[in-house]
Amino acid sequence: MNVIEDVSKIDGVIEKRLTKHLDFRGHLIETFRIDELPKGINPVMSYVSITQPGYWRGPHVHKERTEIFAFPGPGNFRIVLWDNREESETYLKRKILFAGEDSPVLMIISPGIIHVIENISKTKDALLINYPNTLFKGWGRKEDFVDEVRYEDDDSLFWEDFIKIKVK
Repeated sequence: MNVIEDVSKIDGVIEKRLTKHLDFRGHLIETFRIDELPKGINPVMSYVSITQPGYWRGPHVHKERTEIFAFPGPGNFRIVLWDNREESETYLKRKILFAGEDSPVLMIISPGIIHVIENISKTKDALLINYPNTLFKGWGRKEDFVDEVRYEDDDSLFWEDFIKIKVK
């Protein structure tokens, strides 16, 4: 039987705290700068995802896509990551972190890292912006290929682990 072990770092995941620039009008957050991304990480599209309080997205994994998530708020997420790459030094390790309105973060998630985002806010919808390095359904949305394997409502180690630890 596989055992999940918590770690402070997973190979293939980069986290960067984002700065809120505050003034009397509100605040501004730079979510990413191309000159600060690692070489070879090239975002090609953007989308916004809103998750209602008490709900989650995932767990799932991408075979080829690198996710570039910005968690600027509103709302707060708990993010759970599992390394499912057998060749990785952090294989079957888990990392849990919190990001969003109270702690804005940019997170780069390599292919093969299973992830779930859970809105832990009591009353606020939570916002995620993604800048992935592949186009959904390819150029012109003409491809049937979807680069995602879901571990939702199944008997996988990752779904079972998430259900044990999810916020109730």
